[in-house]
Amino acid sequence: MSKRMKWSLVAAGVGIVAIAAVTMAANKGPKATEVRVEAVSKRDLVASVTASGQVQPHTKVNLSADISGRIVRLAVKEGDIVREGQFLLEIDPRQFDANVQRTEALLAAAKAAAAQAKASWEQAERSYKRSVEIRKVNPGLVSDDQLEQLRTTAEVNKELFNAQEHQVDQTAASLKDAKWQLSRTTITAPMSGRVTRLNVENGETAIQGTLNKDAATLLVISDMSLLETKVKVDETDVARITIGDSAIVQIDAFPDTTFLGKVVKISNSSVKAANATGSSTDQAIDYEVTIQLINAPKDTRPDFSATAKIITSTRKNVLSIPIIALTVRENEELQNKDTTVAMGSKQQPAKQVGKKDVEGVFVVGTDNKVTFRPVKVGIAGEKYFEVVSGLKEGEKIVGGTYQAIRELKDGALIKEAPAKDAKKPAEKKS
Repeated sequence: MSKRMKWSLVAAGVGIVAIAAVTMAANKGPKATEVRVEAVSKRDLVASVTASGQVQPHTKVNLSADISGRIVRLAVKEGDIVREGQFLLEIDPRQFDANVQRTEALLAAAKAAAAQAKASWEQAERSYKRSVEIRKVNPGLVSDDQLEQLRTTAEVNKELFNAQEHQVDQTAASLKDAKWQLSRTTITAPMSGRVTRLNVENGETAIQGTLNKDAATLLVISDMSLLETKVKVDETDVARITIGDSAIVQIDAFPDTTFLGKVVKISNSSVKAANATGSSTDQAIDYEVTIQLINAPKDTRPDFSATAKIITSTRKNVLSIPIIALTVRENEELQNKDTTVAMGSKQQPAKQVGKKDVEGVFVVGTDNKVTFRPVKVGIAGEKYFEVVSGLKEGEKIVGGTYQAIRELKDGALIKEAPAKDAKKPAEKKS
């Protein structure tokens, strides 16, 4: 082996040792966390509250009977369009018609008795006055006892006549009630609309709705020209909704179409769950929000299931960050500035009074190291937060994954994940 060859082998060995040393040193250094990096950019954001409910007509009437009886005529069926005053059904009127005739006879008898009592009173009154005149001419012809008796008879007959007059009034009132009951046997439409529910058939017995309104409901007429959906909104979201907010409503019966609406009413009291007890404290608290539909189709029916997306706020061309990028970290120790006391040229350290958690993001530096920076956010869109302060457009931040952000620490080394793992933003970029 020549001398030159020996030196070549020595140089190669030294190179291999150097490469191995560099590799070992690199492996011993800090390991980079794979994250998704996203630049702070401007977007149009829409804040919304989503809730579900059912479609209902704004105006509907539940018709029930004021009297009990068998239905002898039914002129409508479910789905029919009716006009105000149109005949709907009739309850057997024979019993009530007979009651009217009987009361009319009683009224006639009462009037006859009143006329008879009036005649008797007038006759007694004339006899008394004639006796008074005779006594004035000849006091001896009519005694005091006779005159007193005639006066008493006239007064009694007058009161009997008054009693009969009251009897006439009472019987007339009974006749009026009997005629009202007879009129209740014919039920007409109180408003124009569609018969959206028909609970009875011809021949069934209608009952009064005093004690059981639901069971007594004969049919329902709804004005389908103005529809609305009542949705239940959680207590954490209802404060963000105001009267007049626009909404996008999707009706399950029309899956490929969305409809516009606006908030017209927000309940002041909560809607408790049907199966919740009065003493329960862990039940969900919901409030009923009424949304008026603007362009509902004609085929819409009551009780259709609907989902409403209520637009509570919008922002145009604002800085935004992914919702997943916002995290919470413990801030530096708070210090009470008032406890710093000057002593000569030195100051005593301030008194520690506590620590505070702040929201922020991890900003990526040029050396691929991250720095936690507090950020103030505004409204929340579907996937992005509005940035109020703390970031500038173009700055790179850690945008995922959730697991990586949760475990990331200030000053950690990161490496960007392949582009194929990045998700497309939900909001439209400007």
